[in-house]
Amino acid sequence: MARATERAIVVGGGVAGPVAAMALQRAGIEATVHEAHPAPAGDVGAWLGVQVNGLDALAAVGAEDAVRAAAFPTPVIEFRNAAGRVLGELPTGDPAGARPAGVSLRRSELYRALHDEAVDRGVEVRHRSRLVSAEDTGDGVTAVFDDGHTETADLLVGADGVRSTVRTLVDPGAPAPRFVPVLTTAGYSEHTPADAEPGRLTMVFGRRGFGGYLAAPDGRTWWFATPPLTREPPAAEVAATTDLQWRARLYDLFRGDRSPLVALVEATPGPLRGWTTYDVPSLPRWHRGRTVLIGDAAHATAPGAGQGSSLAMEDAVVLARCLRDLPAADALRTFEALRRPRAERMVAQGFAASSAEAPPAVGRLVRDLVMPVVLRLRDPRAWGRAHRVEWDVPVPVPVG
Repeated sequence: MARATERAIVVGGGVAGPVAAMALQRAGIEATVHEAHPAPAGDVGAWLGVQVNGLDALAAVGAEDAVRAAAFPTPVIEFRNAAGRVLGELPTGDPAGARPAGVSLRRSELYRALHDEAVDRGVEVRHRSRLVSAEDTGDGVTAVFDDGHTETADLLVGADGVRSTVRTLVDPGAPAPRFVPVLTTAGYSEHTPADAEPGRLTMVFGRRGFGGYLAAPDGRTWWFATPPLTREPPAAEVAATTDLQWRARLYDLFRGDRSPLVALVEATPGPLRGWTTYDVPSLPRWHRGRTVLIGDAAHATAPGAGQGSSLAMEDAVVLARCLRDLPAADALRTFEALRRPRAERMVAQGFAASSAEAPPAVGRLVRDLVMPVVLRLRDPRAWGRAHRVEWDVPVPVPVG
């Protein structure tokens, strides 16, 4: 069967975009990545985990080693309450034992690793190239960028994040991203807690807020905090929050808890910055004509899921498989059918986790009693990590 898709435009150069370009390339489809920002970068202070299912997706296109080289293994997630008591722990490895652990790395390093790997393979990445509009021609798409440049291809892939421009082209009436009722901030501390163990991510359920820390191989301790909110603050208000105000807020949030979070913040070079968080629970459609959404553009998750980047990697590889094996229209329908249930379940899990990180006193008591039992009996996140991407397995022709 002659391939219906030979060339693609990928909008977004974060995680999903470069992986999509590499996966499409492996499927025999040329792809150009357009990124609005000037260079690979990430939020100052931000770090994240790539789970074993994300690493499996990278392995399917030969890109796993590039990310592992920029990261370090994080085999265990430990949970503690405000009194310092360990409530339980979870492994980050594949439940089937095929992959031993997830990894942690700076967001900027993940972007750079994927960008460099794509460029090394001959993928063209155009920076300062912001999409402004696109026209579906029936058998292709013509995209217009803010510098006046136009480009035509068989497919347009929207990998442009939670504030996706491509999403508005697929569905002008799509619901806006949903506010998750927490702020997020993070940093790299010169302080190392006495009980910190490299590779062990410790989550702390404080009395008034949630946070966590991870000892890194470079001797510093990476940390994060998610102060709860009762209202969505204006973006300008968050941007105007000073380093001193952030430190005061975090001190008030964690003082009195038996955790090292206050000491970690105090030993972190400034300035501290934070950001609001949004997810995308469910869209009426992920594709229209020759345009399709992947990653955060289709299903952004709250931090509580811990799977945002990994889901994006899975999307990119599954989309390429579908386009390799099916005509474009069937490929996009099949891609959405394969990915939507898993992604929406993960978004729901992330929102529930992020919204329940600082319950009232009765809720804390119940959690501290129930959580150790639950974690001993089962791993509630194993289903997410168990997912595998089988590159060599043909995608079945859809029925109907």
